[in-house]
Amino acid sequence: MTIRFDAYTATGVRRGSVDADGRLGDLLETVDGIRVSAGVIVPLDGAPPIPDPAGGTNVPVDELLVVVAPPETPMPVHPAWHDVILRAGPYLVTGQMPTMPGFDPARALARPTGTFVLLGQVRITLVAAPASGAVEHGLAWVNRYVVERVEADIELGFFFPGAESKVTSGFTVQAAGPAA
Repeated sequence: MTIRFDAYTATGVRRGSVDADGRLGDLLETVDGIRVSAGVIVPLDGAPPIPDPAGGTNVPVDELLVVVAPPETPMPVHPAWHDVILRAGPYLVTGQMPTMPGFDPARALARPTGTFVLLGQVRITLVAAPASGAVEHGLAWVNRYVVERVEADIELGFFFPGAESKVTSGFTVQAAGPAA
């Protein structure tokens, strides 16, 4: 099965396709690298896209900051959505993080597993050039180990280890605007 692949890296946006049996989210959690075919990388500096070699390229999963999820990605059942603002490398990522209704991070026995956290209603801008516009995606996975800063209405330190965390009562992405 061929899956469309769009991922944000520290140097640009990688686009192409991935041949895989199964779902992209599962693949991200089980391999060290993803083979991208018929791809290009669009550099952040505005330079022309750079095509991958004819046979494709192997991209280490650790280099992926944000990966766009295909529309058929399964969603949690009856989630409570929390607005979040994340800083991951050169990107400002806003979106909504699903949790189970009544989730209390201070009392949760279940901790996040895996490298990537699913977000909905994702909006991505460049931190250095917010006026250059934003790209929106219905769903995307964020590499939780590369997040430098997180702002939300609940404590998300367990989800994003090492990130500076700010909890704001009554927080919404619309009211907060872009975080520096």
